[in-house]
Amino acid sequence: MPTTTPEHDKRIAEMTFSSVYPHYVTKVEKKGRTEDELHQVIRWLTGFTAKQLQKQIDDKVTFEEFFKRAKLHPNAELIKGVICGYRIEDIENPLTRKARYLDKLVDELAKGRKMEKILREG
Repeated sequence: MPTTTPEHDKRIAEMTFSSVYPHYVTKVEKKGRTEDELHQVIRWLTGFTAKQLQKQIDDKVTFEEFFKRAKLHPNAELIKGVICGYRIEDIENPLTRKARYLDKLVDELAKGRKMEKILREG
């Protein structure tokens, strides 16, 4: 598995959450899941309420700022596996790893995984 490059990490850090969010919505809705379920997953990972999440979108925050503002769930490190060609647990850059946690959760939601499994409850 490749490890991330400094350029890749920089690109993730500078990307805005608001530019990626509509793709998350489209991805889960295409597979029959809802935006509410997406919000539940994001809330679990970040601690953001619906209002706080909307503020991140309205403020056009970068992923770097998004995860600075977030209170990462203590079980986030249980998110493992491969996403976008990278093994999450091998990603050394903490911010890139957090962004991939979010990608992985959205992917699991879109693939129809049960919510309690996505939220690492059992």
